[in-house]
This record gives sequence, C-alpha cells and structure tokens, in this order.
Amino acid sequence: MTVQLRIGRKLLEAVHADLSRPHAHAAERVTFLSCRPSEIAAAGLLLIGVGVHPVAEEDYERDLTVGAMLGPGAFRQILQFAYNTSVTVFHVHRHEHHGRPWFSNFDLEEAKKYMPDFSKVRPGFPHGIIVLSHDSAAGLVWLPPSGVVRLSRITITGYPMQEIWNES
Repeated sequence: MTVQLRIGRKLLEAVHADLSRPHAHAAERVTFLSCRPSEIAAAGLLLIGVGVHPVAEEDYERDLTVGAMLGPGAFRQILQFAYNTSVTVFHVHRHEHHGRPWFSNFDLEEAKKYMPDFSKVRPGFPHGIIVLSHDSAAGLVWLPPSGVVRLSRITITGYPMQEIWNES
C-alpha cells in the first residue's frame, strides 16, 4: 500500500517554527501533527495535515542520553485529542542537517513502544512518525492491521510546491 502525506507550506513552516524553539534542558523539540485520512485508490491512502500540537515545556523529561525525552503528559494530551477527534497523529522531530533524514535506532525502538497507544484510542486509523531535516523529510506509518510502511510521498502544497519521494 502506498501512503502519501499532503501538508500545506504554512503548516509545515509552523511545524519547523515549533521545532526551532529552544528548551531549558532538551537538546531538540518534538511536536505532533494531526492529519485527516482519505483513501485515494484501492491500494493507496492520503493523509492531509491539518494541525500542529506543540509539546508543553513541562512535558520534556531530563535525559542526557537523547535529544528529547517526552514524559507521559505529552502523550496523554495528544492521545486525548486523537480520542476526541477523528485524526491520524504523527510524532515529529527534526535532525539538524540538509538532505534526506532517517530515524536513529532509538527513534525506532521508542516508536514501537508508543505507537500501539495511538491505535488503542483511535483504532483503525494509521499513525506514524516523521523526521524532518531543513529541506527534506521521511516517515513511517503503522497501518492496522498490515504493519509498518514508509511514507511513499510527501507533497508540500503552496508556493513553491515540493514533492519528496521516499523509496523503500
């Protein structure tokens, strides 16, 4: 199955602005992106970005072994939002470079731990993780019940329009 993300340039700029804010002890920021899912063909899914959900200052835990560690309050808030609203949720962070990013082993191991919680509060919906760089992005999507797939394409709408293709 192909999964595409479509996000408006202004919304993506808001994501980057949130991720650029300094924090008292975390070396990087995390934010959440909510999307509306829509089938585009028999074997395709389109996710349309609709909102940015910043993590509160107090929801970052002190952990010098990683760039950012979220406490349970951060997940509780976004899980409540997903429960109350029919949305797909992405956990988003940024690596500070240009070019195609990818997830660290820690990113992937932690995602395996918290992704099931999203499926519990909003069953049947895909949820995932996105890592940005300053000019590119990559993502993984947990698709019930089939498993994990890469975001095959990310389209940034607005001027200038941009497409990021993610080969397997």
